[in-house]
Amino acid sequence: MMMSFKFFIATFMITGSVALGSFAGFNYFVDPMWTFDHEHEYNDVQTVIDERQQKVNHIYYSDFDYDTLLVGSSRSTYINQHAFSGMDVYNFSASDLSFKEYPSIINFAKSENERDFERIVIGVDFFKSAVSQSSEDMNLDEYITTVEEPFYRWKMLLSEDVYDYAKKNYRLSNEDEIVELRNYNRDNVASAKDFPEDVKQQQTKDKIAKFKSQFYGDEFEYNPEFKDVMQVVESSNPESEVVVFTTPISAELFSALVEEGNLDEYETWLRDMVAVHGEIYNFMYPNSVTKDMSNYFDGHHFYPHVGDLIAERISKGEDATGVPEDFGVLVTEENINEHIAWIESLVE
Repeated sequence: MMMSFKFFIATFMITGSVALGSFAGFNYFVDPMWTFDHEHEYNDVQTVIDERQQKVNHIYYSDFDYDTLLVGSSRSTYINQHAFSGMDVYNFSASDLSFKEYPSIINFAKSENERDFERIVIGVDFFKSAVSQSSEDMNLDEYITTVEEPFYRWKMLLSEDVYDYAKKNYRLSNEDEIVELRNYNRDNVASAKDFPEDVKQQQTKDKIAKFKSQFYGDEFEYNPEFKDVMQVVESSNPESEVVVFTTPISAELFSALVEEGNLDEYETWLRDMVAVHGEIYNFMYPNSVTKDMSNYFDGHHFYPHVGDLIAERISKGEDATGVPEDFGVLVTEENINEHIAWIESLVE
C-alpha cells in the first residue's frame, strides 16, 4: 500500500513537472513579452501586449548597442528602424506616448546603451501637445521597476496570460498573417493590417469626427510645458544631435485642425520647436503624400511605406531618393516665417 502511494506521488510529480516544463518551454519558444532574443518562423509575428514593457524588456535583456534612438507615439512605430541610411537605429515608440515620457525613455535607453547616442530622433504629434494629453507627469519608472524584479524573466515563463499570448503569436506566425493595427517581428519592426478601401474611408471619417470632438477646437489648449521638456531633452544630451520631425497626418485631418481654429496653436508649436532645436523636419501639412488617403488606414496613422519616406528624408535631406519633393521641409530659424506663410496659403 505504501509503495502504491509513493508510486502515485512520484508519477504525479513527474507528470506535473513535465506539464509545467512544457508550459514554460512554449512561453520561452514564442517569447511574447520579449524577455529573450531568439527568432524563428514560429515567433516572427508578435502581438502588442504592453508596448512600453515589451520594449523595456527587449532593451534590458538584449545586447543593446545602437548609435541612434528613435522616440515617438504609435505613428512613429510604423517607421522601420532599418530604413535610416548611415544610422543604427532602435525605435522606442509606443502607443499614446506623452512628450513628458521623452526624458525617461532617453535616459533608460542611454544607460543600457552604456554610451551617448550619436543622435536622438523624436517624432512629435501636434495633438499630443495639448494640456488634455499631457497633464500627467509620465515616465518609465514602473516598467523599469518591473523588469528589474528578481526572477521577472522566469516568472513570465510560468504566466498563464503569457501562455495565451504565446498561442496567439504562434498561430499568427505559422500563418504569417498581420491581423491587427500593429504586429511586430522579432527585429522590432511593425507592420499594419491592410484594410479594404471602404473600411479605411470609414475609419478616417470616424477618426476625424473624434479629433474634432475631443482634441481640436475649444478642446485644444496648447501646453507651454512642451517647449520646456524639449529644452530638457536638448540640454541633457549635449553629446547627441537631437533631430525632431513632425508626424504627417492626412490632409483631411489637417483640414479639420484648420476648420476647428487651431492653426495658430500649430504655428506656435512649430516655432517653439525651432526655437529650441534650431531646425526641425516638418511633414505635417498638405502635400502629395498626406493628400493620398491610401497612405493611411485611418487618416491618423500612416502605413510603414510612408515611414520609409520619412526615414529617407531625415537621413539624406535634399539628397533623398524616391521621396516626393514636397514631402518633408527642413524648417529653420531663417525660413520659419516663410514656411508658415506658405502653409497658410495652402489652406486658404
